[in-house]
Amino acid sequence: MWWAGAITVFGSFLTFVALPLQLKELTGSPLAVGVIGAVELVPLIVFGLYGGALADAVDRRKLIIWTEVALGGTALLLLTNTLLASPLIWPLYAAAALTSALTGLQRPALTAIVPRIVPHEQLAAAAALNSARWQIGAIAGPSAAGLVIVYAGLEVAYALDVLTFAVSVLLAWQLRPCPAAHDAGKPSLRGIAEGAVYAWRRKELLGTYVVDVAAMFFALPIAVFPFLADQLDAPWALGLMYAALPLGSALVSVTSGWTSRVQRHGRAVVVGAAGTGVAIAAAGLAGNIWLVLLSLTVAGGFDMVSGIFRSAMWNQTIPDELRGRLAGIELLSYTGGPQLGHVRAGGMAALTSVRTSMWIGGLTCVAAVGLLAVCLPRLMAYDARTNEHARRMREQKAAQS
Repeated sequence: MWWAGAITVFGSFLTFVALPLQLKELTGSPLAVGVIGAVELVPLIVFGLYGGALADAVDRRKLIIWTEVALGGTALLLLTNTLLASPLIWPLYAAAALTSALTGLQRPALTAIVPRIVPHEQLAAAAALNSARWQIGAIAGPSAAGLVIVYAGLEVAYALDVLTFAVSVLLAWQLRPCPAAHDAGKPSLRGIAEGAVYAWRRKELLGTYVVDVAAMFFALPIAVFPFLADQLDAPWALGLMYAALPLGSALVSVTSGWTSRVQRHGRAVVVGAAGTGVAIAAAGLAGNIWLVLLSLTVAGGFDMVSGIFRSAMWNQTIPDELRGRLAGIELLSYTGGPQLGHVRAGGMAALTSVRTSMWIGGLTCVAAVGLLAVCLPRLMAYDARTNEHARRMREQKAAQS
């Protein structure tokens, strides 16, 4: 599963760079690039919630494999469109929407399968390892994309993405079956509602969701990177901009042993989100490409701090029979926020300027996270040693072993 995901991430990040760059070349509009986030949002919400219910009701292995096959088909659609004499714009948005829907179906199963195979006390380490998988692809993919697109063209980037999906399907096929619990019901609106009610009652979990959404909405300026590279007279650095955020995350992951000694996970989530905002504001104010890259790297590191402790809170306290549905809600927070963030960054850049969009977004992130910390005392008080849900999960794991 780890290798299949790493290969998929690498290929997907080739497309992650190629698609907005192709839109920029076809339209010349920051808003048109930012609208990708809006196009992706509705499918993500609908299929993310349904995918969570589906992950609790079917074999998670089968769900992962078949959605991976379909995701490869969307990459093939982009390749076909790019090979046309005059590439069309609408297939770019269609592929973005379809990819978002399939991700919504797949991601809860990928998340929910981990606690089934990893010991309770190692879940924080597993979160760091899975993050490292994403970061390896997120660093190598954009860096390679910049070179591939410049020297070989967009069509080669899309073709490589198709190839990586084919390889990842072959690897994922070797996973053991992961059937639903014997008493699992069919996916339904009632089942989705049960997961939502559980999340609403768990204010510390709810806090992790809203803090993450606030950070991604205000402090994720990825949509304006192609324009920022031009303004800094550094088009060669576009791939490095995309890679800087996951590079910072990777640096935190490979030194994440200290996370096992932190028990106040809620506070760590808040500190990480606020630090992300400060670093993005610094990137927007910097006038030198190397300072921008350094600031983006720091932002990625703080985001990883927040992400590790969010994952630890989720995995250590959510019962297995609800894990898929809660993973669907979790998916909305850490991917829905970025989609809205693309729209915000692109729209504000169109109204003001690219750099203004970045530094205002970063400072607003800090203010929003601070306000949420005040309004969510249970998040700030969360302690993995004493939380009743964490204790119950530890006891269940101990009984099963």
